[in-house]
Amino acid sequence: MTEHAHAHTAPTLDLQRDARLSQTFVQLADTLVDDFDIVERMESLIGACVDLLGASAAGLLLADGRGDLQVVACSSQEAWLLEIFQVQHGEGPCLDCVRSSAPVTVEDIDGQAARWPRFVGAAASVGYRSVQAVPLRLRNETIGGLNLFRSSPPPLTADDQRVAQALADVATIGILQQRSVHRASVVAEQLQSALNSRVVIEQAKGVLAEYAGVDMADAFSSLRWYARDRNRKVVNVAEDVVSGQVDLAAVSRAGESHDVSPRHR
Repeated sequence: MTEHAHAHTAPTLDLQRDARLSQTFVQLADTLVDDFDIVERMESLIGACVDLLGASAAGLLLADGRGDLQVVACSSQEAWLLEIFQVQHGEGPCLDCVRSSAPVTVEDIDGQAARWPRFVGAAASVGYRSVQAVPLRLRNETIGGLNLFRSSPPPLTADDQRVAQALADVATIGILQQRSVHRASVVAEQLQSALNSRVVIEQAKGVLAEYAGVDMADAFSSLRWYARDRNRKVVNVAEDVVSGQVDLAAVSRAGESHDVSPRHR
């Protein structure tokens, strides 16, 4: 590519990135629509982080009605397993981030064995080397954490760290605004619905992985792109996959056409 072509392409990519970020901020802030859905918004948030901030994968934890952290959204099977591992064992950068209500930056996970002995091994097993965790917080209230994993150091640039925190802040405002509009029991029901949705999505990933002979990460990629291409919710497509009401070959081809599996990032 010529120097002129490089000069032309870079601003174009920057404009596309800025436009996508702007769209994500608007989506996260808009809680007044009738079909507001926490899991759908959080899926959009982590999708934007992976696409635009150079993360290999992203995950998001939210506190339920009892204050217990739950895994609500993840961009890959590996991130899902690592988030579950942290919650179950009570250690890791994501947990520290929520507990302290402050960002946690880990440039090289391998050097943190004394701090998180079990997490370091779990992260290495799925190929992550660095992590940036930012809290979902507003003033003195922290309701969860956004976690960005990378397969190589460093975790994120300083600018992208600030963007990640800004996204998390807007998501927090949106969720808390929804709580102020609806009674707490409704929010609890939405979170339970989000967790139920994740169960269906995991089942659908298993069906697709078995059908196409791919790993769970590629199965999720196919599921997500099939839903995006048809402007449908991932959970609705997942329900169709589990119930046998959709062509599995068509869903599998959706992922292949975009070629965005995590191991290719």
